[in-house]
Amino acid sequence: MPEPLVEWDRVDTVLLDMDGTLLDLEFDNRFWVELLPRHWGAQRGLDYEQALAELYPLFKAREGTLAWYSVAFWQETLGVDIVGLKHELADLVRPAPHAEEFLASVRATGRRMVLVTNAHSDTLEFKLARIEIGQYFDAMYTSHAFGMPKEADGFWDRLREVEPFAPARALFVDDSENVLNAARDYGIGQVVQMLQPDSTRPPRPAGSFPAALSLKELMPA
Repeated sequence: MPEPLVEWDRVDTVLLDMDGTLLDLEFDNRFWVELLPRHWGAQRGLDYEQALAELYPLFKAREGTLAWYSVAFWQETLGVDIVGLKHELADLVRPAPHAEEFLASVRATGRRMVLVTNAHSDTLEFKLARIEIGQYFDAMYTSHAFGMPKEADGFWDRLREVEPFAPARALFVDDSENVLNAARDYGIGQVVQMLQPDSTRPPRPAGSFPAALSLKELMPA
């Protein structure tokens, strides 16, 4: 029998990412890679390939920074109503496979549950209005409130100022390897990577972290 991915007897606090962990990343991939470039390009007389070629270096330059996740930054930079445009794909906002089952199962154990996302507050509000997962959490935080993304040095210290928890007794689940590296380096006791954040794309190869294809693999006994 394989070893369990999570040693639940060592977990007091459960820290969960949103996009790519609890929610299917298809929405975000379709928005940023398809819809936004087409819309932005059409405003400027560019076809899709031309628009994507111009936007790609702008996106790449801000990867891993707070600006990359900021609705306000991209609205100002691109002159696009980002939140309004997202409504065109609202039907794609959906839970990842087994996410709600997992949340209910952990909630029933009485452990403290905390949502920790890099999503902008406008994006968080937009998605929570469509997926009723807020009921499972004791607290929800967006990295924009702390002035730095989850992968930045100093993020976890700032989070603990408002959400005290023992790092060694915490579980953190995310799909981003950079974010997980930062959490592990900080001393989070258990970190797990989700390998298939977008259900319409093949799983990513496993890296240096315990990894799962779906949250069902992490369910507490």
